[in-house]
Amino acid sequence: MNRLQWTIVIIAAALLGGAWTWLSRAPEGLSDVASPVAGRPAPDFTLQTVEGETVTLGDLRGQVVVLNFWATWCPPCRAEMPALQEVYDARRADGLMVLAIDQNEPADLVVSFRDELNLTFPLLLDPGYAVSDRYRIGLLPTSFFIDRGGMIRDVVLGGPMHRALIESKVAPLLESR
Repeated sequence: MNRLQWTIVIIAAALLGGAWTWLSRAPEGLSDVASPVAGRPAPDFTLQTVEGETVTLGDLRGQVVVLNFWATWCPPCRAEMPALQEVYDARRADGLMVLAIDQNEPADLVVSFRDELNLTFPLLLDPGYAVSDRYRIGLLPTSFFIDRGGMIRDVVLGGPMHRALIESKVAPLLESR
């Protein structure tokens, strides 16, 4: 290899190493927090809805929760919202809650998105990515399926999820007491 090719290889390796280090780092102050993965408790949080109401995850114990991280600019996020709404409408009487956590966008933009898609489940605002960092969100959309006891039972990275997939994740959680 000539000198230019070696230089490119070295620069690429340095960039990849730096990216790996940055992406795999725990958010500052969270090194003692268990990683939010299936089989572990869902990290608790409190956020505001677009209407200004306070929602605390821990207060939803006893319900099955789909925790969906998303943004208005994300096409797969937009595509899966109607399926989340359909499952929410069909199963909320059974104890299902959908919480959609928006990624650091202004409330008026999120309200417009909600109104456009006729969403009725809570849309939460995550200013400064505090909860997103706690859940180590690196890909949108990302959804956590949390059982009635507050344990993460499944995680879906990317999307869009379709109704049958969402149903297949929530049905066994709703059936178990």
